[in-house]
Formats: sequence, structure tokens, C-alpha cells
Amino acid sequence: MKHLILGTAGHIDHGKTSLVKALTGIDTDRLKEEKARGITIELGFAHMELPGGFELGIIDVPGHERFVHSMVAGVGGMDLVALVIAADEGVMPQTREHLEICQLLGVKKGVVVLTKRDLVDDELFEMVTEEVRDYLTGSFLEDAPIVPVSAKTGAGLAELRQELGKLAGEVGERKGEGPFRLPVDRVFTMTGFGTVVTGTLLAGAIKTGDEVEVLPAQHPCRVRGIQTYGRKADQATAGQRVAVNLQGVEHGQLQRGDVVIPRGLYQTTRVVDARLNYLASAPRDLKHRAVLRLHSATYEVPAQVILLDRDTLRPGESALVQLRLRYPVLLLNGDPFVLRTYSPQATVGGGTILDPAPPRRRRRSAEALQLLKALSGMDDQEKLRQLISAALYSGITQEELATRSGLPAKKLELALGALLTAGQVIQVVREPKLYLAKDHFNGLKALLLKGVEGFLQENRLKDGMGKEELKMQLPKRSDSRFFGPLLAALEKDGKLAVDRDLVTLRGHKRTATVDQAGLQSRIEEALQRGGIEAPTIKELCDSLRCGEKELLEHLNLLTREGRAVKLKSDVFYALQPIVQVRQQLVTYLKEKGEITPAEFRELTGLSRKFMIPILEHFDQEKLTIRVGDKRVLRKG
Repeated sequence: MKHLILGTAGHIDHGKTSLVKALTGIDTDRLKEEKARGITIELGFAHMELPGGFELGIIDVPGHERFVHSMVAGVGGMDLVALVIAADEGVMPQTREHLEICQLLGVKKGVVVLTKRDLVDDELFEMVTEEVRDYLTGSFLEDAPIVPVSAKTGAGLAELRQELGKLAGEVGERKGEGPFRLPVDRVFTMTGFGTVVTGTLLAGAIKTGDEVEVLPAQHPCRVRGIQTYGRKADQATAGQRVAVNLQGVEHGQLQRGDVVIPRGLYQTTRVVDARLNYLASAPRDLKHRAVLRLHSATYEVPAQVILLDRDTLRPGESALVQLRLRYPVLLLNGDPFVLRTYSPQATVGGGTILDPAPPRRRRRSAEALQLLKALSGMDDQEKLRQLISAALYSGITQEELATRSGLPAKKLELALGALLTAGQVIQVVREPKLYLAKDHFNGLKALLLKGVEGFLQENRLKDGMGKEELKMQLPKRSDSRFFGPLLAALEKDGKLAVDRDLVTLRGHKRTATVDQAGLQSRIEEALQRGGIEAPTIKELCDSLRCGEKELLEHLNLLTREGRAVKLKSDVFYALQPIVQVRQQLVTYLKEKGEITPAEFRELTGLSRKFMIPILEHFDQEKLTIRVGDKRVLRKG
């Protein structure tokens, strides 16, 4: 069965509630105050089946201007609208405002119902019909059927059902795939069951047993039971009116404007980018930073309007804007919204969310405006390309792309695949999937290459640059996980060579000036003169008249070239004394089999300062092995 939502709209006392009761037998005015005053104050709900396998959930909205906020909460889930106009009064103020709200929130199909037909003669009826048709010119109801009805006599009800059946066949059913989203329009408790929320399921399917959360407060809870149109169900799908019994949350913790979603899937936002259509009927220009009330789904939240490309917006104009919300709500790409003034209360505009999680934007930024124009367009690949490019060196996850683009999973994968194949985008991290624009990937490669070149230019005696030091060349906003793929790409390009923790230019050979070569010779001579009691770093600096950093660079280079021996970070030996001590030790061990530190000191005449480092050096060379406090020769 195809599930759709029909909503009423129209001026107060034009017979919306009576019409719904005549069609369904259900009185949607449930509150005592509504009964006493004879007007609808809150949303009312009914349902009916139509021939052809259609089930209509019906939302009856208040008509009084004081309750437009409730009316807007009902429009968010409508697939069809019945614009109700009393034949004895014609088009009235709330007729106009309700039609504007439906249009702003993206309702595409509907029927016009002229109620109270029994109260007017044929001549007046023809005049009202002509007035209504003229008024609807240019709206989405311009060609809608106009059906005269009398709820009192039942005249026209059969024709109305027939027209609703035709319209239901023309409207696409909401997609049941993807994550569910249930904006809450009513909260109550039931004895023996606990907390119950109702709403129109906007997407996906919700099942008994689902682990869910309620935003914006992030209350974790579980679906204990589901009802659709008063019937118990195991699950509900998009397009249905749903009552959900929630376990794990108290009635007082929830309110209209909350939303039930799969646990951990979505994040609320306080800033969104949008396209705003400012109504031609708005009483004055809209100024930059004006504060209005934003309505979307069942939310109502104060919003400051940031005009991104101008200082004022005139009635009838459209613009790209950023909306800064007083408190967080859940808004997704493609969600429609309405903006209303505070005093006097009136609907002045609305539009569509383009980016529910934008970065900080500069006004009149060409890049930001270009991105938002792409997001408001129809090309999936261009949307993603612009989002990835706008992320600069930070990159963007596939999850964030889905949220900000509004593309369903299959379309997202298809568009990303095309961009990857074309080489416009690089997947830098496998899990979670993280992407960079090719230009920015190449830009980061250039930064690393420049870092290595600069390091080797300043350190001519070094073979290369340490990986960790090179990683620091990445901008702070970049992800450290980019480093490995970038380094691998530079190796593949033949630009860099990597040897364990050292990175160097491909084909790099260290160079030394004439003065540096002379210093190296003097260092070797000083080490040779020191013999088995090698000079300290300070002694070498004083005698050679050089700095410690420069000295250590040369000592490390001599060690790498096999012209000196490094025992510790600050202890270096010439080759000949080490070879001499080695021969003494080997001869002794071949004769005695083992040696203690005291015996080694007596054998070589070394002080403890040098004796222990030399013994440990021979251990590292795998000449000897330590057994307790003694050394023995390694086998082989």
C-alpha cells in the first residue's frame, strides 16, 4: 500500500476540521479548549483509505493567525495539501499565508476545496470560484482541481475522494531506504507504556527494538512499540503517521521540535548555509543580521540572517545566506524552511538548506558563493568536487560529504567513483575514507619536498631528514595520516628516497666545503692523539675552536663513513685505539674464556668512564655477549 500525507490549509472557520470529519469520521479537535471555543488550536490527525491502494494520513492544521507556528509544524511532512476556502467568504489573510508557507516548504500537489457550498447560491459560488482561480494564478495550485463540498449535507465528498485518488497516483512515495528521521510533533504518556511520541516519518523505516536517540538533547532510548493510524505494527516507513513508544526516556524530557533518529548517526547544528527566497509580500527590506524565527519540520528556533553577498534583500529577491541559530537543531541538506517575523507575526520568506555544517565563511567570498551555487545545483559530481576542494589541506570524510551534500549512499558512491577515476580527487586515507582535491594533494607534496630540500641545503653534511621532523612541515590543519601516502607518492614520483627513518632527495650526495674538510681532518687527528682516553666534546670544541652543533655533525658524518667510532652520543673514538683494544680483548678471551669489568680495566688501563661504553660497544657489535657480570666471546 502506498502511504502519503494529506494536510489541510486555510483561514480560520473555513471548515477544515468539519471536512476531515466528513471524509474520515474522525474529529481531530481533541482538546477541551478546542471543543469549548470551536476552533482548532493544535495539530489534529486522521486517516483514510482511497481506491487504488492508497492510505492517506491527514494532518488538520489550525487556521487562526496566532497558531501559524503549529500549522508550519504540520506542513513539513505533507505530500498533498487541501487548501480549504469557505464559499461564503472567499480568499482571506490566512488563506494567503498558508498557501505561501506550503509553497516555501516545497508542497507540489494539492486540491482546492470550496466548503460551505450549501450556504451560497449559484451566482455567488461562480463569483467566488473565479476569484479563487485568479488568486491561484502563478502558484503550485494554479491548475489544481476546485471541488465544491458541503460537510453538512455530504455534497461533493465523493468527488473530492475521487480527486484525491487521482492526485495520490501522481505523487511519488517517500523513499523507505536510508536512515529514518521522525520529527516529533506531540509527546504524551500512556498508562502501562510510558513515553509516546508522534510525527510524520520523513525518511527510512523505524522498527520495534531499534536503538535510537532523541536530538538535540541526545537522549539514548529504545523503540518499545509502534502504531500507525491506531494499529500496532512491527515497523513504519516513510510517509506514514507514526506513534512510537520510547523506552529509557521520560515524558518531561521531550517536546515538539525534537527528532528521533538512529543512535549516533546525525549531529545537530547551530549554523547552516541556505538559499533564501524573500516573499514579494514582505512588508520591508530584509537587513543583514536581522533576527527571524526559523521553522522547519517541527522545529522553531530564532535565527540571525547573514546575507553573504549584499547588505539588504528586497521583497521578491533570492539570496545565499548563512543562518545562525539560537540553539542546536537537526537540519540536513535539502530541508525546506520558513522564516517569520516576531512583531507583527508574519511569514516573510523561506528556502532550502544547502550546507548543514559549513565552516566559518567570509562575506562576499567568491569561493564560498561558488560552493553554495554548486550545492544548490543538480550536478552531483560538481557538488562533491566543490566540497572537497573547499576543505583545502584539511581533507573531508565520506561521512561529512554525505551530510553536507545530501546525496544518498548510492549516488554519493557513484559521483565519488567518477571523480576518483578522473583523477580530480585523491582518497588519502582508507578508513575512515578521507579525501583531498588533487591540487591540494600536490600542494602538500610540494611542501614536503621543499622541506627536505631546505633541510639538506642547511645541513650539507647530513644524509637526510628525519621522518618525524619532516612531518612537522605539514600545515596544522592537515591530518597527520596524510604523511604516509604523501611520502609514498613522492617516492613513486622519483623525488624522494626513504631509508628507515631518514628521508632524502633521490640521488643526493652530501657535500663539504674546503674549510669543513679541513675541520674533519683536524677532528680525526685530535681523536687519534687522545688514544684510548678519547677527548670529551667540550675539549674538542675548545681545541678546534668550533661550535658543539658543528662538531657533532662532523663526528656523526665521520662515524657513518667509518672514519670514527661512536660509543655514546658524546663519546667518539679514532679507529686505531678501538682496533687495538679489540685485539687485546679477543686474545685474552681465547686464552681465559671470560672477563670481568675489573679484569678488562686491568688489561687495557681504561678508566671506568670509557671502559663500560667500550664493553657495551663490543656487545652491540656482537663480538661479545654478557653473562652475569662477565663477557665471553660469541660463537662464530
